[in-house]
Amino acid sequence: MFLKWLPWRMIASWVARSHGMLDPARVLARLERFAQPSEVYTPLELLRAGVAFHARGVLNMKIIQQNLDWAWPYWVRRQFDPGDEAFLPRGFAISHVNLTHRNWTAVGLPGCHAMPIVDPRGLVTAFYDGWSLDVWLAPDEGDLLLPAEAVAATQEWLLEETGPCVRTVVVRGAQRIETRVHVLLAHGIPLCRIEAHATGEGPGWLAVALRPFNPEGVSFVPSIALSQDRRHWLVEGKRCVTFDAAVGRHVVSIYRHGDVYRGLLQREDYPRCQCPAGLASAAALFALDGSHTRRVTVDVDLTADRRSAPAIEHGHVQSWGDALRGAGRLDIPDAQFRFLYDAAVRSLLVLSPHDVYPGPYTYKRFWFRDAVFMLHALLCANLPDRARGCIDRFFDRQQVGGFFHSQEGEWDSNGQVLWLLRRMCLLTRNHCPRDWHKPVVKAGLWIRRKRCTDTDALHTGLLPAGFSAEHLGNNDFYLWDDYWAAAGLRAAAHMCAEWNDPHNADLFLRESDSLLAAITRSLAQSRGIRDWEGLPASPYRRMDAGCVGSLAAGYPLQILPPDDPELLGTVEWILAHGLVRGAFFQQMIHSGMNAYLTLHVAQVLLRAGDWRFRPLVRRVAEMASPTGQWPEAVHPRTDGGCMGDGHHGWAAAEWVMMIRNLFVREEGEGLVLCAGVWPQWLRGGGEASFGPTPTPHGPVTVRAQEAGGG
Repeated sequence: MFLKWLPWRMIASWVARSHGMLDPARVLARLERFAQPSEVYTPLELLRAGVAFHARGVLNMKIIQQNLDWAWPYWVRRQFDPGDEAFLPRGFAISHVNLTHRNWTAVGLPGCHAMPIVDPRGLVTAFYDGWSLDVWLAPDEGDLLLPAEAVAATQEWLLEETGPCVRTVVVRGAQRIETRVHVLLAHGIPLCRIEAHATGEGPGWLAVALRPFNPEGVSFVPSIALSQDRRHWLVEGKRCVTFDAAVGRHVVSIYRHGDVYRGLLQREDYPRCQCPAGLASAAALFALDGSHTRRVTVDVDLTADRRSAPAIEHGHVQSWGDALRGAGRLDIPDAQFRFLYDAAVRSLLVLSPHDVYPGPYTYKRFWFRDAVFMLHALLCANLPDRARGCIDRFFDRQQVGGFFHSQEGEWDSNGQVLWLLRRMCLLTRNHCPRDWHKPVVKAGLWIRRKRCTDTDALHTGLLPAGFSAEHLGNNDFYLWDDYWAAAGLRAAAHMCAEWNDPHNADLFLRESDSLLAAITRSLAQSRGIRDWEGLPASPYRRMDAGCVGSLAAGYPLQILPPDDPELLGTVEWILAHGLVRGAFFQQMIHSGMNAYLTLHVAQVLLRAGDWRFRPLVRRVAEMASPTGQWPEAVHPRTDGGCMGDGHHGWAAAEWVMMIRNLFVREEGEGLVLCAGVWPQWLRGGGEASFGPTPTPHGPVTVRAQEAGGG
């Protein structure tokens, strides 16, 4: 334990200076001057994730650029091609990461932790952060057909009764590769199934290739072996992959000999290889039949993933029919909107096995922030049981002092959890469970203690400076945190009143009013630093892209009325300065067009009765991938993902909430119906309907028709 008392900063400074390097302590001190002083400069969890992310980027730098004759995945093909608009120069980039095509689609089962992903050209990464499987067509004469090299491909997320399936088709002349990828349960074992179908112009082979990389970059494969019956692949000695037929030819390679794809059909049949560098590659070849076609089914045993949580836990995995039973249905003439809604609901189910994950890969970790938005959307999609099962796990993350902890330095979680608990009870019209009482009181008291007590400062009475929602900028006194805290305190007051705890009900109500008054006072005192009437990200900031976080006061919290001048002024600033190609462009961190934040702007406009919400919603629909998914942020030139996970749960949640609020939303004690229904949906006798969706007045289904000539 004595190690923690060692002066690490002094030691690191001395080592750096002795080697003629920059003093890291001085650099950090300089950086801290650009942010407000805070308890946590950057959450340790994010530092760990960032180090792992860029460590792989360094490996990519060392491996990819001097081996461009390999069959790399789609994003590398685009990003490393100087003739492509996705090209990125690499001279001073010591970390080569996917910044232009962070797009993939997850497949899975409700309640299953395993979430295989499929990239835009059909590359399948079955295990979390693992190696991948690709399907090639290798004619006896002519060039290989590699999906990653295809200029165009057809890809869709088929919403079949047995579950979502990603279908990818690549065509070159008369040559064609089609794959279908989904997850199924076989004898209690979750399998990722790849159904491959290849058609050639003449004799040739369908190749299933094991690739030592994934959509983030290199993923080590030390050894590959084919079983004696030629029906199974053993990777690192573990039987992972099963073929439905014996492999016709089996070829392997190690790093020093280049990629297995080089001279694929000239290589000798060999059952195994072990690569000292950890970049073994292999291909299982299946001869085309007399009509030059071949079908192969490949199953990957998802329980073989040793780096992730157990794929399934007893009693939690559901069939898709059971999981979707009772879910709100959308019926409108707009097929794209309808598909995106159906896809979003399924995304939320895939990403909430027990804990809730914002994504299946890069963001397969827990944040209260994303979880609250995603579970609220599941609740509003009339899936309260799934939402409740995940909410019950929140309490295991509450610290003794009352903090709902997922990351240090992010002070929004307590308010968000309290708000969601209250929403759960309101929308299901159930009494708040008595066993919530103690954690709710602890959470409310934590907010009360956390507020700043400085005198004569702009931030007096607010929550401390922190990292907040991560995409708002440097550490600051973010209004996002304060609005959530005020809403959470009010929710706690209502719950305490229901539990016949008048002392804490009154305390939390007064604390919420006090916090809102502190926000108003702070904004009034700092108005002189801004030349625009609006809600900044922090009272210490001018209007910038971070102000999008302060829209929480209007949506979803409804703390401010729909016509509040500062709330609408914030939207006007965003419409005037914050849009790129019709969508909100988040300059902070994301540096891309953001689907869920664009929908936050649209929700505030919808609530204000301003028709300008419609082009924003339409633009978000256009930004979706062919499989109906959104990455966290979209590249303004390539339309590919440039930030975060390629299949983002918060984005799916906001699409569900947008659709729901077009038809029905709460405002005060009442309901607003059909405020966002597109008029063209009803023309010519058309009908639009949505529901059932829970409300404080009971479940509601809304149907709209044109009547009386309009």
